Amino acid sequence: MEQKLEFILNSKSISVEINVAKTLLDFIRNDEGLKGTKEGCREGDCGACTVLLGEIVENKLKYKSINSCLFPIGKAAGKHIVTIEGLNDENNYLTPIQKEFNEEGASQCGFCTPGFVNSLTGYVIENNKLEFHKAENAIAGNICRCTGYASIKRATENVIEKIDNLNISGFDRIKSLVDENFLPKYFLEIEKRLVILGKNELNDNLSKNIIGGGTDLFVQKAESLLTEEISFSNNGKLNEIKVCGNNICIGGSVTIEQVKNSPIILKYFPTIDLHLNLFASLPIRNSATIAGNIVNASPIGDSTALFLALNSNLTLNLLENKRIVKLSEFYKGYKNLDLQKDEFLEEISFEIPNPNTKFNFEKVSKRTYLDIASVNSAIKIETENNLIKSVFLSAGGVSPIPLFLKNSSNFLTNKTINTELVLEVLNIVQSEISPISDIRGSAEYKRILLNQLIKAHFIKLFPELINVEEMI
Repeated sequence: MEQKLEFILNSKSISVEINVAKTLLDFIRNDEGLKGTKEGCREGDCGACTVLLGEIVENKLKYKSINSCLFPIGKAAGKHIVTIEGLNDENNYLTPIQKEFNEEGASQCGFCTPGFVNSLTGYVIENNKLEFHKAENAIAGNICRCTGYASIKRATENVIEKIDNLNISGFDRIKSLVDENFLPKYFLEIEKRLVILGKNELNDNLSKNIIGGGTDLFVQKAESLLTEEISFSNNGKLNEIKVCGNNICIGGSVTIEQVKNSPIILKYFPTIDLHLNLFASLPIRNSATIAGNIVNASPIGDSTALFLALNSNLTLNLLENKRIVKLSEFYKGYKNLDLQKDEFLEEISFEIPNPNTKFNFEKVSKRTYLDIASVNSAIKIETENNLIKSVFLSAGGVSPIPLFLKNSSNFLTNKTINTELVLEVLNIVQSEISPISDIRGSAEYKRILLNQLIKAHFIKLFPELINVEEMI
C-alpha cells in the first residue's frame, strides 16, 4: 500500500508516494534509472544488487551493506541509500577502491563489480583497523563468475595497504575518507540531513502484517506483498539488546549481525561471532532479524538452533496483550506455530549463563560458508566437578520442526561426563529425531551427521574428559 516516504538516495533528497513493499532494487533501477545496481538472483545470493544503507545509530552515522533485491523501500525511510553512482564525485573520478579493481583486473564482464565495490567501501567506512580476513568476509556475499577471485583479493589487499599508509582518522573517519577521495564531498552533509529527516521516519503502529528483515519473505512472495497492508518492526524499542534482571533480552527487530557484534552477548558467549559467521552473508545478516528467523520456522534455521539451546522464552504481543511462550514449545508442526492472528514476536529472552556454563554450535553444509545446513546442533551445558547440572541440546534438519532434544537433555542431566555417557546418549538422540531424505542428504546420512555433531560438542568443550579414539 502507498505511503509517503522521505530518504536520501546518493546526494538526492527523495520524497515520494509509493508502495512500501516495492523493493529498493526496483526503485533504484526502474524509477531512478540508476543501472549500476544489478538484478541477479533476487534471492540475496549473488550480491550484484548490494548497496549501502546509512542511518543514525546511537547519535552516530553508521553504514552497512544490504541486498536491495530483498529490501522493501519502506525500510529506507529516514535513511541514506548509496549506489555505485553515489560513490563518485561530479567529475566521475574513480575512487581508490575502483582504481584497484581496474588495475588488478578484478573486473571482467563488470556485472558484479558495483556490488563488490559497495561492500568493500562499507567495510572501509566502518572499521578503523582493517584486516584482510575481515574485509574478505565483508565481500563474501558478492559472487563473481569471471575472475576466479584472485584479482579481487589482490585489489582488496592493496586497498588495505593503501589506507594503512594514509592518516585516516578513526574519530572523523568519513571526513578523512572524503579527503582521500574514497568518498565524495556530499557525504560530509549526510549526518546533518539524516538528523533532520529522522523526524519524518515512517510511522509504524505495528497493527498490520509486520515485516522484520524480509530476507525470506521477499524471496517467497515479493509480488503478493505489493497487495497487502504491511508495517515494519524497525522502531527503537524492538531494536535493543539489553540485560533485564537475570536475563538477556533481544528485541524483535534486532538483526543477526547485531547479535553477532553485541558487547552484551559477546561478554557471555565469546565465540558467538564465529558461530554466526556461518549464517548467510554479511548483507543478509545486516537485514535478517532473529524474530523473523524464528517465526520463519525453518527446520534448519541456524539461529533457531542457537536459541533453542539457550532455553529461550518468546514474548508475544497482540494489541499490547502479552504472553510468554517457551521457544521449545513454539513449534507445533511443520510451519505450524503457537502464534495467534495479528500476534507478533516482540522479544526473545534467555537466562544469563553462570561461569560454569559452556556453549557450542556445530553445523554441516555442502559449503562451510554461505550455505544452509544439512544438519545443525547447539548445546548449553552447566557443570560442576564434571557433573552435568543442566543441559539443553538442540538439532536442526532432522525433524519437521527445529528440535529441542528434551529426552536426551534429561538423560544427560546429573551424570558425569565421560566417553561412555556421550556414546550412550546417542541412542536417545536417535529415538527423538525423524529425518527425511532430500537434496541435502539421505535420512541415514543426517542421522550419522547429528551423532557426529553431538560428539563434536563434547570433544570441543571437554577434551580432557573424552577419548577421541573411542568416539571415532
